[in-house]
Amino acid sequence: MLGRQKVHARLFYEFDLETHIPPDHLLRGIDRFLNLEGLHEEVRDFYSHTGRPSLDPELMIRMLVIGYVMGLRSERRLCQEVHLNLAYRWFCRLGLDDKVPDHSSFSKLRHGKFRDSDIFRVVFEHVVAQCIAHGLVGGQGFAVDASLISADVQKQSSSRQDKWDASAIDPKDAPRAVREYLDTLDAEAFGAATPVQPKFTAHADPASQWTAARKGPAFFAYSDNYLIDTDHGIIMDVEATRSVRQAEVGSTLTMLDRTAKRFGIRPDWLAADTAYGSEASLVEIVLKRKILPFIPVIDKGERTDGTLSRSDFAWDEENDRYICPEGKDLRHARRNYSDPARLSSEMKPRRYRAAKADCRSCRLKAQCCPSSETRSLQRGKFEIVRDFARTCTAYPFNETAMRRRKKVEMLFAHLKRILGLTRLRLRGPLGVKDEFTLAAIAQNLRKLAKLNPETAAMKAVG
Repeated sequence: MLGRQKVHARLFYEFDLETHIPPDHLLRGIDRFLNLEGLHEEVRDFYSHTGRPSLDPELMIRMLVIGYVMGLRSERRLCQEVHLNLAYRWFCRLGLDDKVPDHSSFSKLRHGKFRDSDIFRVVFEHVVAQCIAHGLVGGQGFAVDASLISADVQKQSSSRQDKWDASAIDPKDAPRAVREYLDTLDAEAFGAATPVQPKFTAHADPASQWTAARKGPAFFAYSDNYLIDTDHGIIMDVEATRSVRQAEVGSTLTMLDRTAKRFGIRPDWLAADTAYGSEASLVEIVLKRKILPFIPVIDKGERTDGTLSRSDFAWDEENDRYICPEGKDLRHARRNYSDPARLSSEMKPRRYRAAKADCRSCRLKAQCCPSSETRSLQRGKFEIVRDFARTCTAYPFNETAMRRRKKVEMLFAHLKRILGLTRLRLRGPLGVKDEFTLAAIAQNLRKLAKLNPETAAMKAVG
């Protein structure tokens, strides 16, 4: 006999959300570490003391956390999923009969109270503090890197450099993203990062950078910069910048200083790729912040035409000279000057030259300086810092540091593949900052829920 399920209309139901959420559900682990009790005090000054009660900011933050943790990029879809999914309702402290806020509420809060109070940064720092408290941050080694995220614009709606005049824009009539662009023209992470203007400027989001850094078709993008602790890959800080090397390198110093100020953590060493190996960057990291750099040095003295490079010459610090492969010296001065400043040991750029007689009779002249009478080498003002960085990268621990640095690349892969952040939804520097901060919150919460030993023990018991 074919069976058929009978639907019985019941007058009363007893339903407890708590009993319907699996013990090992990801949101249970995240909920243990997302403490938003102090959130209301953080934003109280940004709400009116009169009128109707507003939407609970904790509810809105919890919904956004779900969106980024679960890769729900659309806020309209997020509201639908929270309405239907029991685990999402439980995480948001919503009962079965509670109404889910409309998706338009997110835009109003994002451009208003949330942005004025910088609440996403407050929540991010709270999550990092939880990671520190639960032993997931060692504090000895950090790594830094940047990844390009496509902006929400198209090349068809852009202008060439010679046809874009920022001074002609009236802020009163401009969209929000354009006003934010005008406000960041003097910011080191955006307009002031470099005097070089991009080839194209997007009308809808002029702060985005036209770039071909991926060695393929150019596109508009922002750079998501991560500073991580290499023990467990916890994101210590996040910064949004233009997609240019100067801005990305400058954000490293900003994140290091902010981490030291907020958490009192200064790493012993920092790992990064060659883009961070300029002289100016190394001076800031080594001399001013006393951090060991496991960073390949940008060295334009290395030749690729088969002739001798700078590294083929030995530096003699005690006698202030270079020694060539044939044992001859290169000096910046070969006689006594009446002006003692010419022989001063003060750090400054210098050019070291070999003697003409030495080069003329040298058997390696064709391999060393085939087109000039003598060989010369330029030594920068802070070449001693560059030499120190070369020593660090030659040390056996450099292999370990480079291996740990790959954790930041894995985080970016997770960001794009699992969380789905391959293209931005929000425009303007502030919108991009919100997206990157929320994504970093989500990644740290996922890591905290999975790596915390208490959570692992609870799963084992269950």
